[in-house]
Amino acid sequence: MSGVTLSLAGKVALITGGSRGIGAETVRLFRQAGASVVFNYRTAKAPAYALVEEVGGAKHCIALPQELSTPDQGRALVEETVRAFGRIDILVANHGVWPAEDAPIAKMSTEQWRQTLAVNLDSVFGLAQGAVTHMQRQPRLSPEAAAGHIVFISSTAGQRGEANHADYAASKGALISLTKSLASELAPQGIYVNCVAPGWVETDMSAPALADPATSAKIFATIPLGRVARPTEVAAPILFLCTSYAGFMTGEIVDVNGGAVLAG
Repeated sequence: MSGVTLSLAGKVALITGGSRGIGAETVRLFRQAGASVVFNYRTAKAPAYALVEEVGGAKHCIALPQELSTPDQGRALVEETVRAFGRIDILVANHGVWPAEDAPIAKMSTEQWRQTLAVNLDSVFGLAQGAVTHMQRQPRLSPEAAAGHIVFISSTAGQRGEANHADYAASKGALISLTKSLASELAPQGIYVNCVAPGWVETDMSAPALADPATSAKIFATIPLGRVARPTEVAAPILFLCTSYAGFMTGEIVDVNGGAVLAG
């Protein structure tokens, strides 16, 4: 008996924030599953190009320098993806910012609020709009294939809030609502929209907090599994949601947090 295969053969995926952390692991898994991949980076040029070579080179994977803080930038990245590989079958909106310093609402600057929502939400609107436009009009890879898959990356902060980080929590909560809205809107057209909501993950963004003994002790105390996630433990559910095995799932918020949301 042969093993189960999660295949994305013949599909083209755009994965934002793909040079490091969850994004890089998602790029690796998608390439292993047979997809052609485009991902963007902002400053991590060397890791981005090293990743391209690791997963098979520019024939199958392309890294693009692209800021994502406006709808126009999101739409432009979609167009670059289609220009590179002729179509787009999957969008994984993984990029985002989390201002590390606590900012109580009475002191949070308008600039911080706007910048966080610009990166985490405004650009995602442009990405989704651009991707859906192509998914709606391009031919399907086969009669039974989905017209497209979109996966937004939210957070436990988007589900239960995060004190002193209202900007981040608001942006990630909006992605959950966007998932549900687009899922019902696009399901009749064969476009699946789901969301993965990680808790704490071993990434560059979380490294300062996890490196501090007092802070990390508080973090681990809120996670029933007693540890933070490895990036591949978030990338794997993203991959699953884009395969035929998730063919009856849309509008779902998939929690990947070690039970943290259950613990309050």
